[in-house]
Amino acid sequence: MAFIDIIISFNTIFLRFIIPVSLKGASYFNLYSRLKLTKSLTFMNNSSPLQLIEHPLFKRHNVEVLIKRDDLIHPIISGNKWRKLKFNLEKVIKNNYKGIVSFGGAYSNHIHALAFACFQSKVKSIGIIRGEAQYANNFTLQWASHWGMQLNFVDRITYKKRNKADFLKQLQIQYPDYLIVPEGGSNALALPGVGEVITELNQECQFDTLLTPVGSGGTLAGLISADNNAHQLLGVAVLKQTDYLEKEVLSLLKNNNSSANNWRILSQFHRGGYGKFQPEDLCRIRDFSQQTQIPFEPVYSGKMLLALLDLLEQGFFPPSHKIVLLHTGGIQALGGLAERKKIKANEWPLPPVPPAP
Repeated sequence: MAFIDIIISFNTIFLRFIIPVSLKGASYFNLYSRLKLTKSLTFMNNSSPLQLIEHPLFKRHNVEVLIKRDDLIHPIISGNKWRKLKFNLEKVIKNNYKGIVSFGGAYSNHIHALAFACFQSKVKSIGIIRGEAQYANNFTLQWASHWGMQLNFVDRITYKKRNKADFLKQLQIQYPDYLIVPEGGSNALALPGVGEVITELNQECQFDTLLTPVGSGGTLAGLISADNNAHQLLGVAVLKQTDYLEKEVLSLLKNNNSSANNWRILSQFHRGGYGKFQPEDLCRIRDFSQQTQIPFEPVYSGKMLLALLDLLEQGFFPPSHKIVLLHTGGIQALGGLAERKKIKANEWPLPPVPPAP
C-alpha cells in the first residue's frame, strides 16, 4: 500500500505540504491560517496512522520497522504535545480555569503547541520563558504571541526553581485561576493521553519494541503506565542527564502503582547534549528522510532515528524483531534551527515564518 493511501484525508493534505523541501513558507502560512480559523480541537480525537518503513538496512538485519506518525495528528499541536495536553485542557475547560501557565525555553515545542491549543480552546496561556526578552522575536515565540500567549521572561536561576514547591505556591497565588502545567507538559494528566498510543498500537499491530525520544520523561512514563509490561520500551535520551530523566519517569509513575520492569533509557545517543548534533548526524537524518519521505528534526525524533540505526549496526535486535518508532512531532523546531543557522534552510522542510506583529 502506498503511504499516502493510509493517511486520513486532512492529514494527507498536510503531508503534501510538509514533505517537499522546496516548498516555500507562503504555502505553509496559508495552511496555518486556515487551520487556526477553521479547525477545532475536536479533530484531535483522531488516532495517528501507523506506517511501515522500507529501508535496505532493515532488510539486511531482518527486522521490521514501523513508525507511529504522531507528527500527523495535527500540523501545529503535533506529536506527544497533544497527547500530553489533552487531559490538561479538559481539566481547564471543565473547571472553568482562566487558562494555563507553563514553562519552556525560547524555542520550546511545548510552548508553541500550548499557545495554539489554548487559542483554539478559547482559554488564556502564559509562558514562563527561560532567557531574555529579546527572544520574543524568534521563530517559536512570535508564533506563541500571535496565538495570544503572554510571555514572561525569567533568568536561568529563577527558571531552575520551576519545580520547587515554594516557587509554585507563589506562582499559583499570582495566577489563582490558572492551571500550572510543568515544563514539557509532563504531569499526571499527561500519562493517560500518551497511554492512548499503546491502546492504538495494540489495535493496529503486534510488535516487540517501542522506541521514543525522551526529554522530560512524560511520554515514556505514559507509555509505561499503559503497556502493562507487554513490550520492551526504549527511551532515547536527547540530553545528558540520564539520571535526572530516570528520576522524572519514576516520579511520574509513583501514583500509578507501576511495577513495570520492561523499560530503560538509553543514554549514549544524545549526540553531545540537548539541541546538539554533528554535521554527519544532519546528513544521516536528511538522507533517511529523503529515502522514506518521512520528516524528522535533529533535536528529538532525529536522535531516536539515529539511535535505531546505530543499534541495528551493533546487533542489538534479534532477527525477525518488530520495532515501532514513535514520531513525537516537533517539526516546528526546524524554523528556530534555521533561524540560528544550525541547519541550512534550503535542505529541510521548514514551517512558515510568523506573521508580522
